Amino acid sequence: MSEFINEQEQSIDKPIDEVFAFLADARNLALLIPDWVSFCMVTPGPIGMAPGIHIDYAVRLHGIPFAWQSEITVWEPPHRFVDEQRKGPYRWWIHMHTFEEAHAGQTIVRDVVRYGVPGGRVVNKLLVAPDLGRIFSHRRRQLQEIFSEKPA
Repeated sequence: MSEFINEQEQSIDKPIDEVFAFLADARNLALLIPDWVSFCMVTPGPIGMAPGIHIDYAVRLHGIPFAWQSEITVWEPPHRFVDEQRKGPYRWWIHMHTFEEAHAGQTIVRDVVRYGVPGGRVVNKLLVAPDLGRIFSHRRRQLQEIFSEKPA
């Protein structure tokens, strides 16, 4: 079975505690997903994040609805958390979020997603990899906009 990896890195001109708090709040995920994904959080908030917490979403990709459930498997504020798909469209999905304090109140945000898809390389090349590229490009723009307007 093929494993695929998507890695992203972004610098945000805000302190690590502020950036981590925003990205670790599951309610903010909807602000970072493009409209064409038709994303909706099903689990009522607020959600107390910790290892073992499950979060449910409704997602529509290419017109196909999916129930997606993720589990927080690692929780190390303000440096790292990991969510893993428990139900959803992928064979597996492990998303590691890391946060590194840089100079002058700047934070480096890294995302490493390891995943498998039904249909393997062909489906990944034609659908999944391009979609993830578009989703992370949107996320990058949204984070820059949100944090450029957000007071310190």
